[in-house]
Amino acid sequence: MTQPQVCIGLCNPKSPDNVGSVMRAAGNYGVDVIEYTGNRYPRALARNPVVPNLSRSVSKNISLRAVENFIDHRAVNMQIVCVEFAENAIALPHFKHPKNACYIFGPEDGNISQEMINQADAVVYVPTTGCMNLAATVNVLLYDRMAKSFTAVDNNEIIRNNRDRNNNLKFPSS
Repeated sequence: MTQPQVCIGLCNPKSPDNVGSVMRAAGNYGVDVIEYTGNRYPRALARNPVVPNLSRSVSKNISLRAVENFIDHRAVNMQIVCVEFAENAIALPHFKHPKNACYIFGPEDGNISQEMINQADAVVYVPTTGCMNLAATVNVLLYDRMAKSFTAVDNNEIIRNNRDRNNNLKFPSS
């Protein structure tokens, strides 16, 4: 059985902080690649090259690359899932994630184009009051994907391998 392929697509992101936080989420949840369109992100990096690295070591193997559009770069078996407040979108709690997916997110100060929405295999939204920060939305979507995957989990092993080195907390077992 092949491993699922997961891609994050960011439409013309403007904030290096948000992209760094998306990188960290990608590392935490097993994303293979992050792609972005537009020139605002590289321009923001060039203006402020001392941006703090929010991605952390967990994302060091995640590829971040610029693309002209997401459709031309997706794998043949990968479905496009736009994450946007769009009429007729599916609420995230009711969405069944495809095995191989490229999740497309709009910019911090705009939305995904209608053309992109029209090419999507699905459109989902996080049912919140108001809209969330880009990186927060990516985290929620990826958590939902993981939570619905029904993968066997050894809780203590995950905790020991991933907690901060200064954390040795234990909950007394019954």
